[in-house]
This record gives sequence, C-alpha cells and structure tokens, in this order.
Amino acid sequence: MRAVVLALALVGATAWVPGRAPMRMSATVDKKVTHDTTKSKEIFAEAKGIMPGGVSSPVRAFNSVGGEPVVFDRVKGAYCWDVDENKYVDYVGTWGPAIVGHADDEVLDALKKQMDKGTSFGAPSALENVLAKAVIDAVPSVEMVRFTNSGTEACMGMIRLVRAFTGREKVIKFNGCYHGHADSFLVQAGSGVATLGLPDSPGTPAGATKDTLVAKYNDIESVKALLKDHDVAAVILEPVVGNSGFIPPTQEFLEELRSLCDGQKTLLVFDEVMTGFRIAYGGAQQHFGVTPDVTTMGKVIGGGLPVGAYGGRKDIMEMVAPAGPMYQAGTLSGNPLAMTAGLKTMEILNRPGSYEQLAEKTERLIAGILKAGKDAGHDVCGGSISGMFGFFFCAGPVTCFEEAEASDREKFGRWHRAMLERGVYLAPSQFEAGFMSLAHSDEDIDHTIAMAKEVMEML
Repeated sequence: MRAVVLALALVGATAWVPGRAPMRMSATVDKKVTHDTTKSKEIFAEAKGIMPGGVSSPVRAFNSVGGEPVVFDRVKGAYCWDVDENKYVDYVGTWGPAIVGHADDEVLDALKKQMDKGTSFGAPSALENVLAKAVIDAVPSVEMVRFTNSGTEACMGMIRLVRAFTGREKVIKFNGCYHGHADSFLVQAGSGVATLGLPDSPGTPAGATKDTLVAKYNDIESVKALLKDHDVAAVILEPVVGNSGFIPPTQEFLEELRSLCDGQKTLLVFDEVMTGFRIAYGGAQQHFGVTPDVTTMGKVIGGGLPVGAYGGRKDIMEMVAPAGPMYQAGTLSGNPLAMTAGLKTMEILNRPGSYEQLAEKTERLIAGILKAGKDAGHDVCGGSISGMFGFFFCAGPVTCFEEAEASDREKFGRWHRAMLERGVYLAPSQFEAGFMSLAHSDEDIDHTIAMAKEVMEML
C-alpha cells in the first residue's frame, strides 16, 4: 500500500499516518508530500467519456476546487481509501449519512441478516412501521410520515402536498437553500448549482418557477414583504443551511418565521434532509425549539442507503394518496434494506452521550482550523452545531448566501487540494458543510488540525 507519511509540527503530539495505526513521532514536519493518484486519473478520464462530466452528481467533479477527483475504492469508520491506496480522514461522510461511521459493523450485520430475506419487496413491510414510529417519536412536527428514495423525492412530494392542502400555489424559498433538483426549486438554489455558477438550470420552464418566490436567509423583512403581496402556500427553508456552506439561523429568525406563517395561515416547512438526526436526535426543530408544519428528511434515516421521507401534522399528511387525493408513489420506497440501516443507525444515535461526543469533537476541530487560519494571517470565520460544521475565507460573520459568495473561493480551492494531498478529505466546494462522525478519533482530529496549520501557513 502506498501511503503518505506525515509528522506533526508539535512536540510530543500524536501523529496520524495514512494507512497505518497512530504512532508517536518526533517534532519535525516532512513537507514533501507524495500523493499519487494515477489510477484515479485513469478511471476519471474514462468516466468523462461515458457519464456527463464523469460523475453521477455534479459537485463530485471538483470543478470549484480545481484538479480532478480521487476515485474511492472503500470506506470504513472515519476513513476512505482511493483506488491508488491513499487513505484519508473523511469529513464528507457520503454527504452526511455516515454519522456513526462508514460501514459500521452493527449496521452491516443488520443488513446482512435482512439481505437473506430479500432486498426489495414492493409491498408493505413491518420494518416501515418500526422506522416510521421511531421517526414520529423523535421529530416534534411529525405525526405521520411517507418514505421516499431520496431527499429530492421527499421535497417533490412535500411541495405538491403543501399546495394541495392550502389550495395556494406560491411558495417562498431562500437564496442559497437547496431542496433537490425538482424544477420548482432550481431558483437561486445553492449547492451544486452555486458550485457550477449557474443561477438556474437550462431546461427548467418558466412556468415551473413562476410561483417560487425567493427571500434572503436570516432576513425576516424580506419574508414579510413577500407575504404582504402574495398568498403563499408554504415558507420552505433549511433550518441550518448546509448547501451554501455552513450558515446557522438566528433564533429570532426561526421564531418570527413561525409567527408570520401562523398569521398568514401559511405552512412552515423545514427541509431537514441534512440536519435531521444530525444536529440533534429530533433535528434542528428540537435544537431550536421551533416546530414546523411539515418536515423533509433523508440521509441519516437511511443509514447510508438511498432514502428520503416527508412528514408532518396528521391532518396535512392525510392528503397523501391513498388516504387522500394528492398522488405520490415510488417502486423502492420503504425498501427493507434502507429501513434496516436507518433503524440501526438511529438506535446507535439514541444511546447516551452520542450527540455530546459529536459536539465535542466538532467544536474542537473547527476551533483548531479557525485558529490555524487566524494565526497564519487569514480572514476566516465559521462554526458548528453538533456534528455539522463549516468555515469561510472571509472576516465574517456569514449569515446568508450573498455573504458566502463574497468569501475567497480561490483560496478555498487551494486549501482543499493541499489538505487532500495530506490525507484529509473535505467537501469539494466552499458551498457545502462538513460532517463529523462518532467514528472519528482524537488522533484523526489532531492530524487534521496539524495539517490545517501547515496548509494555512503555505497559502
């Protein structure tokens, strides 16, 4: 196995060595980095001839950070290995689901037992009941839930539902919030759209977005202005933005949104595909104490398998077919593998101390990165909530997408490449949050902070 051997700059610190167990090292730092990605380059070159851009989802292509992506071979715990046998500490975690660590042994054991019974039924399964009850018990807003196969599917069902329930067509979203790639949402959508510099997607008909109104995140006056002039079915937001980088809301912003929606008989929707079961067991709504009418979920509740869900008050959810007239369906929805992985993941998360561990690890990581940046003379700002974090190359604070756009993205690209070469895998876009897992060790975090210090001094 080829491995990059790295030593820490701190006397007596614990060094993390890709491909080997942590060991004690001397106080010197070897800044000669060997990062061979020959096989990754070969595979990606072939991929570009058979898949658009060489990837199955745009942000994976590394377009916004420069260079080419590494091609994964396997993952385990807090680590991923590429096809050239380079090992990385992973803070993407398959974009959030790997909250208990990649390929967790307990989750794998549960899946192996289920696979002997079958991988897909296309019929009712008792596992759906068990996971549905677990979600309802955990998430304050959810009295009934419908499972789907992705967060995008969940948001597609959700927007049809809020319109059917209210009899209104217009919805308010926020600049930089991403709710999947359905036509109605591809308006100032952040995430991959922002990464590629596309304000909207070609092929989206004007009629599909004419009823989508856009407000400014953390700016309640922009919402008031839209509600004053329009009958709105729902106000939809990421309660903590993860698709413009990590941008938390103010408590007052969420509370005022709840009050405004109540006054207008407008539904409040939290898209918790990213935050659900990550920043708290009951999601952002539990963390902030603000309960929406409808919630979309995904990622963590599938334990790393394709899944999505939307749920809410019973009177709203009973609009969904076959209980009601609002149609939505899916061949693989509620499939037993996703239900099994989700259940075991939620069981692990619900054990005492899980979220305290996530918070402590993440806070130490982001504090170390920010200190490294400031000590090296860079303008940096950022933060975390539980196992979700992010930072920007700007003085900050960053409270909305417009401010995120003003950060130094060229510097972020250089930072990303240098950290990758030193065994740290981060989201390949300034406009994506990072994720901690229960599997990350103190040595992993020490290694990451040490490499951040080295790279910040080089930039």
